Amino acid sequence: MSEATPTLSFPPLMSGEAVTGPEDPFETACKRAVLGCDAGLVVYNLAHDTLRAALVFAPEVPLSHAMAMLPTCGVGFQNALGALAPPEVAVHLDWGGAIRINGARCGRLRAAASTSDPAEEPDWLVIGLELPLWPKDEDGGAAPEDTALYAEGCADVEAPALVESWARHCLHWITRWEEDGSKPLHEEWRGLAHGIGEETRQNDLSGTFLGIDEDFGMLLRDGDTTHLIPLTTLLETP
Repeated sequence: MSEATPTLSFPPLMSGEAVTGPEDPFETACKRAVLGCDAGLVVYNLAHDTLRAALVFAPEVPLSHAMAMLPTCGVGFQNALGALAPPEVAVHLDWGGAIRINGARCGRLRAAASTSDPAEEPDWLVIGLELPLWPKDEDGGAAPEDTALYAEGCADVEAPALVESWARHCLHWITRWEEDGSKPLHEEWRGLAHGIGEETRQNDLSGTFLGIDEDFGMLLRDGDTTHLIPLTTLLETP
């Protein structure tokens, strides 16, 4: 991929922009969004060992609701890889954005927006995808809990096709969310969620991950107290 970056094909209402070298598509997408680009822009960087992409949204709802696009893009990724990878490859999603393939961490989703106020309607929202294709070390011993796509039986999955499939499946779930509300997305996400019912730590709080509220906020039980951790706490500063 160092020689040339392919031009990808996206569905109607979406467009693509390739970046290369060290340029981070997440940061580029945020810059394009600040300048007023159209929603549906997919910025991508396909290096030989890493897939990175970002999708720009222009929500017409408060940020607390718009953050549903983070789990939406996670479900879209699982559906996309599921369509391309062997059937025995299992994909699960951490609430905090990490992606798990066959139980090990393999990349992540991240989010940034024009505001951090949950009640405010953001001018833009960007969801980024990062996925290692090859392990950083050959035997994986340096970080045994982490993996890479091609180390998990997915060597035939081509990065360009995966980005295109991710965009299509994200668009499908965005449409369902707009037309049918959050219930179908909730059901799909819960079937892919990692760690529900288990002890976890999030935002300096520890407890049992009970599940999510209607806006996908984490419900964390610590003794007799149940904490609600909104998805907006995951926002990065662009």
